[in-house]
Amino acid sequence: MAVVGLIVLVLVGIMSIIGPHLTPYDYRQTSLLDTDLPPSAEHWFGTDELGRDIFTRLWYGARISLLIGILAASIDLVIGVAWGGIAGYFGGVVDDVMMRVVDVLYGIPYLLIVILLVVVVGPGLWSIVIAMGSVGWVGMARLVRGQVLQIKEQEYVLAARALGVRPLLIVWRHVLPNTMGVILVNITLTVPAAIFGEAFLSFIGLGVQDPLASLGSMIYSSYQVLRVYPHELFFPAAVLSLILLGFNFLGDGLRDALDPRERR
Repeated sequence: MAVVGLIVLVLVGIMSIIGPHLTPYDYRQTSLLDTDLPPSAEHWFGTDELGRDIFTRLWYGARISLLIGILAASIDLVIGVAWGGIAGYFGGVVDDVMMRVVDVLYGIPYLLIVILLVVVVGPGLWSIVIAMGSVGWVGMARLVRGQVLQIKEQEYVLAARALGVRPLLIVWRHVLPNTMGVILVNITLTVPAAIFGEAFLSFIGLGVQDPLASLGSMIYSSYQVLRVYPHELFFPAAVLSLILLGFNFLGDGLRDALDPRERR
């Protein structure tokens, strides 16, 4: 299943790059004479309520959704690993202060903070990324801290301390590389969570704004006509489901592959 998930993600990634160029239509191009058309040879996935080609907008929207997910996960990776690694390695007062900040942020619903930040900053692509990245790293920080607390008592870390290696260099060269398995698995689960969060924000009108497209905004604009024009909702929902399943299958496979008990 992990291989299947990886293949699906690669195919979706390729189509998000070349898909908008496979048709002669622009994702912003409207035609009031061609509204709500069913799939045909001219419009492979049909058109929406403004006559825009769904195939073109679908793969452009997939590109935007993947970009948001990857950028948000990258911010989580940088801040979460640095915060959790420093807190776990140094311990004591440093750990107490840093983790109390994490506990406060962790105690507030994630989507509530994101919604408030987006409302304050204003809806848009970069505001969503900043809002998600500003609070999404707390889970990664807690996970990395727990791993570092175990690893810092290992013999090779104690030997590096005895040799006088600087603490930050020990964390960078010896501690963090041994947490990469857990970090990679968590990243594969963070990306779909960010994509789903963007879809939710778009569904309530706080996501990517027209004329830009994302999978969430396409679902939001088409669910109201589901009974009349089901194709307008089916295609973006299907691609969103494939992306989420692909990342989850890949994460499960990496977890099994990197688990020493599974390897034995």
